[in-house]
Amino acid sequence: MTVRLKWNVEHACGHEITHDLSDRPADRRAGFARWLAGRDCSDCWKAARDADTQSKEQWLAAKRAEEQKAAAEWAEKFGMPPLEGPERALEWGERSRHQLMTAAHTALVAEGAWDEADWAELEDKARAITRAGWWLDQRDSEGPDLLELLDAASEGDRGTENPFR
Repeated sequence: MTVRLKWNVEHACGHEITHDLSDRPADRRAGFARWLAGRDCSDCWKAARDADTQSKEQWLAAKRAEEQKAAAEWAEKFGMPPLEGPERALEWGERSRHQLMTAAHTALVAEGAWDEADWAELEDKARAITRAGWWLDQRDSEGPDLLELLDAASEGDRGTENPFR
């Protein structure tokens, strides 16, 4: 007598499905059928995965909208000019500028030794950088590094900038 090839499995979700296990060695079919019974069927698993993906996407969209609003309010409050560049880079560049400027203020003024006059000078240098791509390039930088980055950017076009941004 041969070990059966098709197994009726009642999945954890309550659905009963007949699985063809002929592609598995005979001595592993029963164990695999038992393992399948402890899991949702494919349709329920996919539906749960898609719901998780959608909820993550919704969460990310809400988080980005919140960050964008904060960046726009901050830019208006502190007189930061609008950024220039490709449409798809503008909002991301604004968020990156806001995050880096906030991190720099925390490190240099709130926790550091800078006074407001020092900070005002840094803000003026930041206002001069209106290319969204520059702010995107700096998005992984540390707040205390911002002054050096702005100084390097203000040295002028040295021919090293990517013309495609």
